[in-house]
Amino acid sequence: MLKNQVNGFVAELRAYLSHPGVFNPWRDYDGTCDLCREAPEIRSKQMAQFLYSRMNGAAYLLVAEAIGYQGGRFTGVPLISERIILGNHGSINPCAILKNLPGRRTSNPDNRELNSAQKRLGFTEPTATIVWEEILKSKVSPHRVITWNIFPFHPYNPSKGPLTNRTPTAAELEAGSYYTQTLLKMWPNVTVVSIGKHAARTLNKLGIRNFSVPHPANGGSSNFKAAIKDVLVPG
Repeated sequence: MLKNQVNGFVAELRAYLSHPGVFNPWRDYDGTCDLCREAPEIRSKQMAQFLYSRMNGAAYLLVAEAIGYQGGRFTGVPLISERIILGNHGSINPCAILKNLPGRRTSNPDNRELNSAQKRLGFTEPTATIVWEEILKSKVSPHRVITWNIFPFHPYNPSKGPLTNRTPTAAELEAGSYYTQTLLKMWPNVTVVSIGKHAARTLNKLGIRNFSVPHPANGGSSNFKAAIKDVLVPG
């Protein structure tokens, strides 16, 4: 039953029609940035497998702001970088993210905008690294944690190119909140944790009870680590 709901949820994500300045990882293809035309399908399968792995015991829903180009833009999984799912990250085992599905790269290593490490190993996202290192330190099973974004697509600055991030607009946050509400219907008993003020504000407007922790970006790592430690409790 829940597996069918996951499949339907991913289909809804794929159905979202992007507008200028937004990329839908599960639908859209960029001939310069993406490795192959199958990239959206690969990302969709990885998103589905991430949720399949948590069908029988998700206890926490960690909600940040939006997908970033160094993370879910190329993996299809919120707050997960390519280096993590490819096994190219020293401190995070890819099995903690995807069970029974080897992670696949979708960024184009021939893209001239990538540096040498990105070409060899894929993208890495500092926020994803910090969040998942703290999840693993907490001793909570990683398969009991779902990471998500209030706006689950990638907002970028059109004037600066697709490998940029921007803050989602109020309208985008409102539109994206539908998907968070859908997840909560599928996993109604999870503890919701908002990462950063935009996620907290949107969840509060929706009347969704949440524990708010600071975003780890821009020097907020220490505050995030201290706060999340008090929320994630093995059980």
